[in-house]
Amino acid sequence: MASSYDLIVIGSGAAGMIAAITAAREGKKVLLLEKLSQVGAKLKATGGGRCNLTNTLDNETFMNRFGRDGRFMMPALEQFDHHALIEFFKEIGVESHAPDGFRVFPVTHSSGTIINALKSEMERLGVEVRCSQKVETLEHDGLKVIGVHTGDTHYLAPHVIVATGGMGYPMLGAEGDGYLLAESTGHKVTELYPAMMPLKTKEHWVAECRADTIAKVTMHVALKKYKKLKATGDLIFTKNGIRGPVVLDFSREITPLLQKFEEVPLLMNLTKGMNEEEIRAHFKKALEKNPHQNTLDLVKTLLPESVSLELCKMAEIDPDLALSKQKGAARDTLFKLLAWTPLTVTGHDGFKMAMITRGGVSLKEIDPYTMQSRRLEGLYFCGEVMNLDGPCGGYNLQWSFSSGYLAGKLLG
Repeated sequence: MASSYDLIVIGSGAAGMIAAITAAREGKKVLLLEKLSQVGAKLKATGGGRCNLTNTLDNETFMNRFGRDGRFMMPALEQFDHHALIEFFKEIGVESHAPDGFRVFPVTHSSGTIINALKSEMERLGVEVRCSQKVETLEHDGLKVIGVHTGDTHYLAPHVIVATGGMGYPMLGAEGDGYLLAESTGHKVTELYPAMMPLKTKEHWVAECRADTIAKVTMHVALKKYKKLKATGDLIFTKNGIRGPVVLDFSREITPLLQKFEEVPLLMNLTKGMNEEEIRAHFKKALEKNPHQNTLDLVKTLLPESVSLELCKMAEIDPDLALSKQKGAARDTLFKLLAWTPLTVTGHDGFKMAMITRGGVSLKEIDPYTMQSRRLEGLYFCGEVMNLDGPCGGYNLQWSFSSGYLAGKLLG
């Protein structure tokens, strides 16, 4: 005879574990199913293993960072925002802090602390956790959920939460199971793109600049229809492209465009927002202090030497000559390049390098006040499996916890 529960949670990431805990605290009999041999595998890798839990933004600003669909989060954030999350972890023995005043980490800076605390709380509450159990099908009668099948095992429950995450980090079990389960019940899944990942470029000069990180870089798409797409943050050059916080954030916008255009031209301001006139004025001041500087020395007052040399090459400037002795056209080109450096994105490494997935179960078919399906009674979604993703900095993890908490309330 099949085992029976009040709730079955599919997936043991941040969303799944907090959903199980929330329901168990409400007195529900909960089963959590995880297809891997242990819980929290992807959570372990979050933030480079340091686990950036959330950030200190107010809810309004937080939602705005997710774009036009951000307001979908309002009911979940009203129930469980960053203050509530910090307090929740404090209750289960995890102290956290925001060393930079923005990003919140456990004081241990270890995701293991978070996973162990969640596991202990599930154990304390009597949540039944079964690993190495892949859910193959959702059982329903066309109107409401009945249970799930995992291969040859059948589990019964009037409520099922799908918290399977996205397609990123396939080596940690991400295979898109949740999307297939959603589609099997008639839910629409939007097109899926890898996001929050390094990008490859057509230009090879980036390989010469790998030693240096450029702070506060602004980049935007140099395509007429998409000029409003931009991001700011630290940039790191790689052997065949770019990475760093600004790239991780911007890749959410770039990967869908690559599918349309194959190449995506970018313009980058590497000089902390300075325009051509400000750069000219800066060089003039630098020469007043030291009139004997050559062009490379001047450019190095703004950028690391490796990048300075590459920009001089692009402008066809002799780096050893004084700026006043350069050809006028070459000088003008150099100022233009310093204000806006062009770069062409040509590809990426797909989902294997993606931290998150852009796309997912359509939000139109999920009630934001309960996280319940509008198509099937007793079916809930939370976390990355839904079509909602944010930038780096604790946004996506907070959303997973908030939506998981709301789903675990089993409202509606």
